[in-house]
Amino acid sequence: MTTSSSVTPTQAVLHVIAGFWLSRCVYIAAKLGLADLLTDGPKTPGELAAATGTHAPALYRVLRALASTGWLHEETDGRFAATPLTAGLQTGAPGSLRALATTELGEEHYPAWGNLLFSVKTGELAFDDVFGMPNWKYWAGHEEQAGIFNRGMSEMTAIIEPAVLSLCDLSGARTIVDVGGGRGTLMSAVLTAYPQARGIVVDLPHVIEQGRHLIADNGLQDRCELIAGDFFQSVPSSGDVYLLKWVIHDWDDAQAVAILKNCHAAMPPHARLLLIEAPLSARNEPCLHKLMDINMLVMTGGRERTEAEYRTLLDAAGFELTRVSVTPLELAILEGAPRPRTA
Repeated sequence: MTTSSSVTPTQAVLHVIAGFWLSRCVYIAAKLGLADLLTDGPKTPGELAAATGTHAPALYRVLRALASTGWLHEETDGRFAATPLTAGLQTGAPGSLRALATTELGEEHYPAWGNLLFSVKTGELAFDDVFGMPNWKYWAGHEEQAGIFNRGMSEMTAIIEPAVLSLCDLSGARTIVDVGGGRGTLMSAVLTAYPQARGIVVDLPHVIEQGRHLIADNGLQDRCELIAGDFFQSVPSSGDVYLLKWVIHDWDDAQAVAILKNCHAAMPPHARLLLIEAPLSARNEPCLHKLMDINMLVMTGGRERTEAEYRTLLDAAGFELTRVSVTPLELAILEGAPRPRTA
């Protein structure tokens, strides 16, 4: 994210408006799986419409707009071909964010963001106002949408895995607990990198059920236990390392401290707490997660925080912040050590 003094105010506003329009076109491409359909070569709008059950003339207009912005390429014969950007929406391609684009630009986040003014006026959750329930309850009752959302989270996890593993030395850990670990994407990478360790993944029941397939596909079912649970109640005890990736930012301060206190209660004195979060940059500095913070306002009631604010949370839960390791991806690993429990 950058700003340029050469852009006029009028151009800046038009750029934002056009970006909104483009985001809807990218959503259509992700939802319909257009990138997958182009893997074996260019297709006509009619062929793509027949494969996706859409209206060919209307689809052509979306394809043309995507081609004008580099997402596709319109051939002289009227067919549309993939470009290097298209792989970002192709199922299974390295670095693809097809599921993330579908969920973040689609049926749940889109109407919630459309209700942002409600959150700004009230401080309450736009998602809850639109859907009549918290998003976690919504996911539990909508299996297909939850699957897309959780695959999107796995896509993001796969992107950050190399940076996280390069900064985390887990060679001495025998038991690693991933609190709110989703489908087990990060745990799969950790256990592959550290064959001496066993893992425990804790998350809500509908998420854990999806994770069983992923763990089995990676051949890790004998080394990884998946537990359906509620980290507001308790977390598994006696781990050597407790991972929380993008968990604390989902919750307000009181809820975040409650989760961290449950981790503290479960941890032996030697254990380490590793928070993978995105501490916010200084005033006026461009930062993707200052926009992600609005996503938290709209969707979860959580917030992105500064390093100092994370330090305060950890202190309130009985931890000392011992190290902050920054990745090139606007993410950091905040390591906490449990202070001795007092009677």
